[in-house]
Amino acid sequence: MAKAKAHKPNKKAATAERRARLEEMRRAEQARERRNRIITVTVSTVIVAALLGFGAYAIDSANDKEEQNSAAAKKPVRGEKTWDAKKLGRDHVTKTVDYPMTPPVGGNHHQAWMTCDASVYDKAIPNENAVHSLEHGAVWVTYNDKAPEADIKKLSDKVVKTPYSLMSPVAKQRSPIILSAWGRQLTVDSAADPRIGEFFSKYVQGPQTPEPGAACSGGVDSA
Repeated sequence: MAKAKAHKPNKKAATAERRARLEEMRRAEQARERRNRIITVTVSTVIVAALLGFGAYAIDSANDKEEQNSAAAKKPVRGEKTWDAKKLGRDHVTKTVDYPMTPPVGGNHHQAWMTCDASVYDKAIPNENAVHSLEHGAVWVTYNDKAPEADIKKLSDKVVKTPYSLMSPVAKQRSPIILSAWGRQLTVDSAADPRIGEFFSKYVQGPQTPEPGAACSGGVDSA
């Protein structure tokens, strides 16, 4: 009786099938890589666009804020009086100066400045020395006998915390409380007036200062 012959697999067909599967896998992998690249490029583009947009917004906001601050810096404190800085003398003198306003806001002055390093004086000080302090960018707080003790205490507390400021009594001034800077002066009736803070913020070493950065320590300490 004849035996059936065993079926032998076609090696060429198997090899072709394996190659086809490998080729399909390569194509699938390439397709995934292309998708990933597209996703990466798209996400990167979105992120860069967002960053550029935020950067432009931040720059515009900064410019707007700078313009607002610049406008605020040029705007005077409500109620302040101003004098033309070019008409205020700046010579050093040894004699008493007859200033046209009380207390003075500028003019010729003594060569020694009044120490204005958060300095509070309980007695009157020489105008000529105080004016030199204003030239260095100090704010000078003065008061007369009509100022309540509580206001004097509140103002002195502010001065002792503020470099480039000084405080002293001026008996003949027209208002209970006056704040002076070079070419600037503000009259108030109470230490609670919010304009006091504005005046300090604007004029302590402010743009009106003829000699910004000049010393406020090491000057005259008493009358």
